[in-house]
Amino acid sequence: MNNLKASIRGNLSSGSNNKLRAKGFIPAILYGGKDPNQNITISKKEISNMINSDTFLSKVLEIEIDGKKEKVIPRDVAYNVVSEEPIHIDFMRIVSGKKIILEIPVKFINHPDSPGLKRGGVLNIVRRKVELKCPAENIPDEIVVDLTGTDIGTSIKISSVKLPENVNPTISDRDFVVATVAAPTVIKEPEKPAEESPAEGVDGEAPAEGAEAAAKEGDANKKDEKAKDGASEKKPEDKKPAEKKPAEKK
Repeated sequence: MNNLKASIRGNLSSGSNNKLRAKGFIPAILYGGKDPNQNITISKKEISNMINSDTFLSKVLEIEIDGKKEKVIPRDVAYNVVSEEPIHIDFMRIVSGKKIILEIPVKFINHPDSPGLKRGGVLNIVRRKVELKCPAENIPDEIVVDLTGTDIGTSIKISSVKLPENVNPTISDRDFVVATVAAPTVIKEPEKPAEESPAEGVDGEAPAEGAEAAAKEGDANKKDEKAKDGASEKKPEDKKPAEKKPAEKK
């Protein structure tokens, strides 16, 4: 159990609270039970690690105020909208014999012992927290779900989860699902055979590039032959005898 030291906070003005925050303290209130409400302050450094945990609002703490120790549970944390730093905490006294409704986090264990997960199945978490009605003196830190023996298609319901004595879910009209082991969502496609290199060709045929080059060369040769044949077919022009001019008369 975590122990915290707190101091009585006399001045409740917003200016006074801002000064406390600037000095590294968080204003808080303690209520519940037969004792009157108390305005207190908590060291931010002392409680910062607890606030950041998922179990903070369900964890039993012991606060010491002026030498008197009390078991309490955090019920609410207010944060600055800009800096997201905690600026106020509500603590409730734990009164023996009374029951408290809390959201308790769920913890899953023994993943390697699940045949379904070994075969590539996926753990689908439906509820990360479960709301429970707990005796003040018997508040669990977490709900433990054992995955041993779970196969693909298994639905883990709250009835199969072992809860502490006198601890019951607030949902009592149905056996709700906490998690399932689902089939894998991604199926690996078979690898495609490696394509043959163009240089090798198929069944002894010439590669495409070589065939194209050969075709071009053949066309060029045909053009040359046609040009030669055309030149040989041309006949020289017939030369006509020069006409004799008539002799000039004297």
